[in-house]
Amino acid sequence: MQATTIVLLALFLSASTATAAPASAQSDPYPAMAPLAQYLMPEADEIVLARSAAPRAVSDEADVMVLRKEGYATAVKGTNGFLCIVERGWAGDSSFADFWNPRQRAPNCFNRAAAETYAPIYLMKTRLVLAGKSKKEIVQTTATALDERQLPALAPGAMCYMMSRQQYLNDQDQNWQPHLMFFVQGDAASSWGANVPGSPVMAANDPDERATIFMIAAKHWSDGTPAPSMVH
Repeated sequence: MQATTIVLLALFLSASTATAAPASAQSDPYPAMAPLAQYLMPEADEIVLARSAAPRAVSDEADVMVLRKEGYATAVKGTNGFLCIVERGWAGDSSFADFWNPRQRAPNCFNRAAAETYAPIYLMKTRLVLAGKSKKEIVQTTATALDERQLPALAPGAMCYMMSRQQYLNDQDQNWQPHLMFFVQGDAASSWGANVPGSPVMAANDPDERATIFMIAAKHWSDGTPAPSMVH
């Protein structure tokens, strides 16, 4: 379960993310970026998928961004400060094999704090991806941007919904489990009592984003249908 948590980062993480072994020349099924067309999808479908990250009471009034050939762009302007977006594999920890997985679609709906201070990391990574940068260059540029404060400091209260039945997080776990994610600066798992026997809180340190992502499973998908029971 802890391994699953780590790859769901980011996840972005990163979350985004999945149960996977670190990439290697022998085991990495996605050693390089696929053609860009494989990461794109019809815009109308992407809007629907992005909004499925959260209950309609949240996502119907949220901003929605979609991935285009030139990068992410706002397709729908909302009113409640939330941002719904479908992340691709490069949202997560660069050490995992699903980084370049063209099937990954991870709908997130960030609250205002996360939209303004956490999502910019993923948007910057996407610009680097579309500029043809290597994984190593993406990690190095992200680190420099954080060191030089070119990216905003993570705001208190940053969180997102990740409750879409249609999410595809990785080849092994696929849609896994509906959950909420909370973003905290640094490596903070122990301060929340996460990842210990009996605790409902899962956490993973994301070194690329320099944040801990806490995850709490939900009992229902965003459409109200029951979620599968957690398997320990």
